[in-house]
Amino acid sequence: MLSVERHEKILEWLEKNKAVKVSDLSRELQVSEKTIRIDLVHLEKKGLLKRIHGGAVPLDDEGRIFPINERQSKHNLAKQAIAGEAIKRIQPNETILMDGGSTTLAVAKQLGAFPVTIITNDVRIAAELISKEKVQLIVLGGTRIGTSSSLFSPESSELLKRIRVNRLFFGATGISIEHGLTVLNSLHVEWKKQVLRCAERVTLLVDSTKFEKVGLIQFATIEEVDEIITDMNLDSAIKKRLETLGRTIFYAPIEQKND
Repeated sequence: MLSVERHEKILEWLEKNKAVKVSDLSRELQVSEKTIRIDLVHLEKKGLLKRIHGGAVPLDDEGRIFPINERQSKHNLAKQAIAGEAIKRIQPNETILMDGGSTTLAVAKQLGAFPVTIITNDVRIAAELISKEKVQLIVLGGTRIGTSSSLFSPESSELLKRIRVNRLFFGATGISIEHGLTVLNSLHVEWKKQVLRCAERVTLLVDSTKFEKVGLIQFATIEEVDEIITDMNLDSAIKKRLETLGRTIFYAPIEQKND
């Protein structure tokens, strides 16, 4: 088993069980405890877990970028604001490829006022759009990627090689100016690399908390993105660094709800 495959398994088990032991990982992955300890050091340096005596646990602060379900439930106001900015960029009758994720799901929830064609591999997005009369929905099937609601298959991979869309809306687990756009699962990597080639305009939708976070595997650089839509809480130093790269950036204002 390659090291990246072990790292994926370790993170999957950590997400499911909230803690992992070196001895258990060694037995399950059929490698030495020394190898597992090296793996945990590597993952801790990437900010993906915290080592403890005999094993590891998830990070307990804003630095944590998984579990996925928890991550998707946070920062909802920012995601809604980003989705609103994304809707403004869409022209009626465009064909849009939508990657899976909590922010793209927020976009799906706001669609329906004008005709548009949406292609997606995400079952939650599909469920949101299926009843909207003005949305022409195309779903790319396959096998579930990890614990996400996204699907991927050799057949959908082949289809992606032949289609061309007006715009791609997509996300990432982590965004770093130095390390690029990253995710936690290698199947996500293959999907995202392919969708980036399908669109006339590539739009990254990401809330400000994901910047300068690094996932397990890089799938693109920031230079491969045409525009970024994020929220107004992005750190000013990161803003300046992004502007030097010549990317088009939109900052969505967040409306605070009154109690």
